[in-house]
Amino acid sequence: MTQSNAPTRRGMLFKLGLLFNAAAGMVLAVPIVRYLLSPLIRERKPGYESWVSLGPLEQFPQGQTRLASFRNPTTNVTDGETAKVPCWVRNVDGQKLQVFAINCAHLGCPVRWFPQSGLFMCPCHGGVYYADGSRASGPPERGLFQYRYKVEQGNLLILAGEMPTTGSPTARLINMAVRRPPCV
Repeated sequence: MTQSNAPTRRGMLFKLGLLFNAAAGMVLAVPIVRYLLSPLIRERKPGYESWVSLGPLEQFPQGQTRLASFRNPTTNVTDGETAKVPCWVRNVDGQKLQVFAINCAHLGCPVRWFPQSGLFMCPCHGGVYYADGSRASGPPERGLFQYRYKVEQGNLLILAGEMPTTGSPTARLINMAVRRPPCV
């Protein structure tokens, strides 16, 4: 005579399997849900969209391109020397400036300025850019990324928290100026 209410071995193992699967599902679901909700719950570090000084405007003579550096405003104390970010500043005519990220638009290698030829060159894959930052040749599909800048009280300031990329507002404006659709 068997009782229908008595737990069977099969029923207990089934419930135990459900319990283990639910636990594994929770372990996997928590990071996935956090990733999906991160734009809503993530807080930006202070200084993310801050203007950082590159120095007095006299450091950047008219008609020349100079290397400058700034401390990234969104760094940690443990970042050390890697918190210093270099950039190229081109004073076009005394009024108009261009501030380029040092990174090649292809794979991010640091570009060098060669005043003899008036070109920026990337040592990694042979990317070449004209003095205005536009692409001359090589694998990069676009020109150098540019920082937004302003001049206040004789100092050159750039919007440093935002890393210039193809999706940034600056890149969209540059692409519109040369009539190219932005990379999205």
